[in-house]
Amino acid sequence: MEKPLLEMKDIHKWFGKVHALKGVSIKIWPGEIVGLVGDNGAGKSTLIKILAGVIHKDKGKIYWNGEEVEISSVQDSRRLGIETLFQEQSVIGTLSVMRNIFLGREKVKSWGLMKILDDKKMGEESMNLVKGLGLNIRSPNQEVRFCSGGEQQGVAISRAIYFKTNLVILDEPCRALGIKGVNQVSNFVRKLGDEKIGVIWITHSLHLVYPVASRFIVLSRGEKTFDVQKKDTSFDELQAMMAKIPSKNDLVD
Repeated sequence: MEKPLLEMKDIHKWFGKVHALKGVSIKIWPGEIVGLVGDNGAGKSTLIKILAGVIHKDKGKIYWNGEEVEISSVQDSRRLGIETLFQEQSVIGTLSVMRNIFLGREKVKSWGLMKILDDKKMGEESMNLVKGLGLNIRSPNQEVRFCSGGEQQGVAISRAIYFKTNLVILDEPCRALGIKGVNQVSNFVRKLGDEKIGVIWITHSLHLVYPVASRFIVLSRGEKTFDVQKKDTSFDELQAMMAKIPSKNDLVD
């Protein structure tokens, strides 16, 4: 049987006396699109920040392709092939499309003993990426603040595709987007799945992720209460589970 790309097992996190995550376990397979859903305060963002290396778990284990790993920093997470797009922080508006895609990982070329940025190469490859996603961006030098909300998410997703990411985490990617932007993001996510890139889509708005995801994980008050394939549930059942207060008898491994 194929190993999961990612396994987080019995993850706990405390903030002082607040037990924010209470033994959460999840698995993600390559190319799988998973909706991580729950009301505000359910623990979704805390779990993902641990995976992204922003905060540290207090207890539990993380496995990547079957091997136990420690994620102590954002760099550790990226080295594994995890790209996390946080809400409102996935791009820098005052930088160009090209600069956003290659931020922190710029291409350089040698000029004698000097190394300079290879703007031509980065520009060409940026345009290939955004065109491949169907974005209406005419120049790699266009500042991202002049892109639509959906296009800005597309630029961030282009970065994930270029750097051969294995898992993309989207934290409320459709926040403040109109219908067109939501449709764009949904199409981008489907393309990630087609590329065998795993996706975790975090949201408290089930209707946004329901058409796209193949599996859903529900968190409530720091516990996993539901983990189910889309074909084995319904929108109404998922909504009811999101509103349900967990008890020990409800937990699903």
